[in-house]
Amino acid sequence: MATETTIPLTALKGRGAATRIAHRFSKDARDAFDDGWGTLQADDGEPAAPLQTEVIFEDAKSAIVQQQSPDIYFEQSVNPYRGCEHGCIYCFARPTHSYLNLSPGLDFETKIIAKRNIAQLLRAELARPRYVPQGLVIGVATDCYQPVERELRLTRGLIEVLHEARHAFSLITKSSGVERDLDLIAPMAAQQLAAVYVTITTLDQRIARTLEPRAASPQRRLRTIRTLAEAGVPVGVSVAPQIPFVTDDMEQVLAAAWDAGARSAFYTVLRLPWEVAPLFREWLALHLPDRAERVMARVQEMRGGKDYDSDFATRMKGSGIWAELIGQRFEKACARLGFNRVREAADLGLFRRPALDGQTSLF
Repeated sequence: MATETTIPLTALKGRGAATRIAHRFSKDARDAFDDGWGTLQADDGEPAAPLQTEVIFEDAKSAIVQQQSPDIYFEQSVNPYRGCEHGCIYCFARPTHSYLNLSPGLDFETKIIAKRNIAQLLRAELARPRYVPQGLVIGVATDCYQPVERELRLTRGLIEVLHEARHAFSLITKSSGVERDLDLIAPMAAQQLAAVYVTITTLDQRIARTLEPRAASPQRRLRTIRTLAEAGVPVGVSVAPQIPFVTDDMEQVLAAAWDAGARSAFYTVLRLPWEVAPLFREWLALHLPDRAERVMARVQEMRGGKDYDSDFATRMKGSGIWAELIGQRFEKACARLGFNRVREAADLGLFRRPALDGQTSLF
């Protein structure tokens, strides 16, 4: 009786996911296996060519997304990209590629949707007579300074519109690319109109290289925090997500970020919605097989025995003893270092509607 031999997964250099996992709307799911025609031997030959990133341009219908979730601190957001080349295996936004009939695995980090008209849409929406300025964050779903931003400059286009309109905003990134736009961000920060958060999950370069394969190194992100702080930009650090037995150096990250100039901080625990759960399990099997079971046991302990619980009360911080321990560690480290003692509210009173024709108003 013939038996099938599953071909073992291999990590792909520079990519977080190892497969194009089928999305939840797919009718079929496929696994690679040895078909008896030399599949395994062929796999031992020359390594496959590196996967190339494809940019797919999209004409978006709207720019501003109103936030309805009670556990999110801002009112609205703008995302210039769908998908993210940084390839962070834990990214909660991966399942959004399913709506495009694309894989939340490799497609999410190799097929980037660029909203080429996003700045024009933002200008039009801010110019509406009924628009009321509220807290706005750029790059919530995916990183607004991922590598393709170097050429496409969509994020810079958004900041130019906000600069003209004197509209307060903040952004969150893992990239040093934000330094390019300090000529716009720093003057706005001086008017309490801009703030930046830099995510650093761990200082361990070996872990970061596979966990966030195309993001800047942790040390480079610390330099970015220092550069922003020296330019007068209020800068915070995100130590999210916290992953048991993987990102165990939270206190060291917070201390390094404080020394670099960050003065606010926040965290979440690992979230594994939809297809992120099997992708993260694949990553553990490839990169940390010795502790994979322990990691998932602690993750499930924080989620009531499941991989994930979307309840608004617990989805960001988890529940149970382990989640409480992470929270206590964070609070104690922040109190010791001095984080979150002073919060300057954004000045929404300086807002002026941008001109649709690009010409500035006399008043």
